[in-house]
Formats: sequence, structure tokens, C-alpha cells
Amino acid sequence: MTKIIYNKFDKKQIGQLPRVLFGGKIVVVLTVSEADKAVKYLLSRDILGIDTETRPVFRKGQHHKVALLQVSDRDTCFLFRLNRIGMPKSVLKLLEDKTIPKIGLSLVDDMLMLHHRAKFTPGYFIDLQNYTKGLGIEDLSLQKLYANIFHQRISKREQLSNWENDVLTEAQKRYAATDAWTCINLYEEMKRMKESGDYELVTVDETIAKTDNNEIQDNKTEKR
Repeated sequence: MTKIIYNKFDKKQIGQLPRVLFGGKIVVVLTVSEADKAVKYLLSRDILGIDTETRPVFRKGQHHKVALLQVSDRDTCFLFRLNRIGMPKSVLKLLEDKTIPKIGLSLVDDMLMLHHRAKFTPGYFIDLQNYTKGLGIEDLSLQKLYANIFHQRISKREQLSNWENDVLTEAQKRYAATDAWTCINLYEEMKRMKESGDYELVTVDETIAKTDNNEIQDNKTEKR
């Protein structure tokens, strides 16, 4: 069946979609030796999803360094607590690796935050925000992209929680892992769509306000 995608997904629909949640193994990395083991495992994988979390700022002029680096393969996600361990050599090796594709979203921001902890030369990274252009998708948020491609909802409830807590909650861990893991899903599915051409792009007229994409009229459909 041909997949229908939209240049802009109706945000009002997202809350009605079933929630997607990473169901694999989550490993919290709290020491340099644990980081070394985690990186050794990750560098043996064929593809990785990556994201970061930073303690939110609620006061003007306040700044925090990135607290968490989450890196996932298809079934295991490692949460590197950078506020505890800093940037070990093994983590820098992972970030500078040029052989394994590391998929993320808005990677310029992530790299900037990570550079505040240590200097490094980014290796092989693919930013989903650039990859979507070839499909005609204009949305830039992970939540909207996932809703558009998979019709599932990524919850952002934990986004503004304290990522420097002594112990991360189960909800925080699952949220962080989901963000990294879904980047892999998006990349692989969009790559498949591009290679197969098995999709239709519906360009939504911005002057039409609709709450249900299935009811959108007067739109232009481009078959790829």
C-alpha cells in the first residue's frame, strides 16, 4: 500500500495517535569504565540513533551544559550521564567515528552543546532535518516527523524535567531512549521510501485550517 505523507502534519492530530515507546534495554552509564564498554559495543553496530538532553533554564542568563547523551541501536540504548562523567576519551572516539552512521535531528544544536564540554571533530552524522527535504516534508520536529511517517505519537512530557537529577526516573530514561531510537526508525523508513518511490506527498494549503488530514480538501497531491 502506498504511504501517504504530508508536507506539514496537523499538530492537532498528534494527541489522538497511539504512543510509541522504546521497548528495548536501557543502560545508564555512570562511570568512565562503563562508558568504555558501552562505546566498544556501539562501535560494533551498523547504525545508531543519537540525541542529548540538557537541564532546562527558567531564569534569564542561566546556562547549563548538556547532561545526557543517549545513543541507541535497534534494541539497546545507552544513557551517558555527562554531568557525572564528563567527556571520556571513549565518548569522544564515538563522536569522531567516521564509519558508523549516527542519526539525529537538529544535530547542529547537539554538537554545539557537546562542544561546550569538550572539543572534537564530528564524524559520520546524518541530520533528519536535511534528509526530509528530498521527500518534500517541511516539518522539522521529531514529534511531527514521526507522526507523519508512522502515525504514532512521541510524548514530550519529560522534555523539561531535570536531567541532572541524582537518579533519573524510569519515565526520563524511557523518554530519552525513545528519542534516540526513533531517529533510526525514521531514517530507515524514509530511505526505503526514497529508494522505492512508494509514497504520495500531499501538499497542504496553509490557508485551509483542518483538524483531520483525512478530511483535507483542495490540496495538491504529488505522486513520487
